[in-house]
Amino acid sequence: MPDTDLDFASAHELAALVRAGELSPVALMERSLARIDELNPALNAFVEVDADGAMRQAEALAERLAAGEEAGPFAGLPLGVKDLENAAGFVTTRGSRLYRDNRVDFDDALVARLKAAGAIVLRKTNTPPIRHIPFTDNELFGATRSPWNLERTPGGSSGGSSAALASGMVPLATASDGGGSIRIPACYTGLYGLKPSQGRPPIAPRAMPSWLSISCYGPLTRCVRDAAIYLDVVAGPDPRDPESLPAPDISYAETLEEPLPKLRIAFNETLGVTRVQSDVLREVRAAAETFAAMGHEVVENHDTIPEMGGWWARVSAFQSLGQEWDNFSTRHDEFTARYIRQLDRALEVSPSDFQEFLRRRGELITWTAGLFEQYDLLLTPTLPTEPFAPAGPIPREIEGEPGNAIAFTYPFNFTGHPAASVPAGLTDNGLPCGLQIVAPRHRDDLVLRASYAYEQARPFPELPRKLPAAS
Repeated sequence: MPDTDLDFASAHELAALVRAGELSPVALMERSLARIDELNPALNAFVEVDADGAMRQAEALAERLAAGEEAGPFAGLPLGVKDLENAAGFVTTRGSRLYRDNRVDFDDALVARLKAAGAIVLRKTNTPPIRHIPFTDNELFGATRSPWNLERTPGGSSGGSSAALASGMVPLATASDGGGSIRIPACYTGLYGLKPSQGRPPIAPRAMPSWLSISCYGPLTRCVRDAAIYLDVVAGPDPRDPESLPAPDISYAETLEEPLPKLRIAFNETLGVTRVQSDVLREVRAAAETFAAMGHEVVENHDTIPEMGGWWARVSAFQSLGQEWDNFSTRHDEFTARYIRQLDRALEVSPSDFQEFLRRRGELITWTAGLFEQYDLLLTPTLPTEPFAPAGPIPREIEGEPGNAIAFTYPFNFTGHPAASVPAGLTDNGLPCGLQIVAPRHRDDLVLRASYAYEQARPFPELPRKLPAAS
């Protein structure tokens, strides 16, 4: 396989070559390390590397394969781990100066399952400070840039992972989503991203679990099949996560090609809460029409959802303050100025704020329940804009009108529904945009099957084979 094809091949194709003895895991790791050396100075996707350790593991796997041992579905694949997640031997900085010396000796359950499936942890991927903004920039490592345009963000908070995947540096990376942090980077870099049902992959171990119950681990990949295999590997309960779901009784990968019945699909282009950039809407509409061309019934829906953004910010700030209280009271100046403002505001959160947040969340859950009594899927834009600058700011206006840059993603964290972003096309500036596919609760299989059928009917735009020149 030519080097360019090797760099951008799907994870399942590469693992199949490794298992068949047609590609050495050592050669694959060497290629990944060389590409990181070439591209990471411009992209800043990776923040820590263990090249020697990764090569030793690749060599050991090569010996086991030569001896006839079985290898897992991700055999020999170089794996980037998001720097909010724990991998033994690596520092989990969480993108913050507070945690720059936080070297851990354990794996998160998700990382352990990926390693058991044959993946080899190579590096940690960059993330914003303590995940609280939808672009990837921090005071420890700086901003991560998009391989599509170095003056644009790959999104956040899984922006390091998305830049690494979209540039062909690694075939596999972890991601998490507490308000869009899988789907936002997927949308902005032309990848596939799935926020699974709440609790599908466990989040463990954690000394202080989140009580808002909105964050999920999930796949961020170059194709839908990789995501289905990823979910097969990582889904299932963990006794350290009280919200983790029972193991699914199906293989997501094996069900991908089952024909879909004729679906009744709602398409809502604004959810009544934001303007959408006109060329983004053009591509999203064309993407939605793909489902009609496949024989499904696509119905325009004009519902307006309860808007939760401001209330979410207040209540989540109070949760963050509780989790960071020791640091807030003793190492206050090591937070970013933006995060200090957020935590300071949390001191003013009142019972009435909680009441309003809970009321709106209840209304949103009621709305989605009613919607899915009438429809099998909901389609929306993933994001209303194309990617913005690597270090922000987040757009507050869209084509001269007030807009909310992440209005379409976080509602489904609060309802727990599985939601995916598929590439919809390219804007007039040649930048990716996305279509969001939302399914009823616990129907991760339906999101994956619908995404796969869409991918076959409307192949994803080719990822950039080389970096653009810096301006």
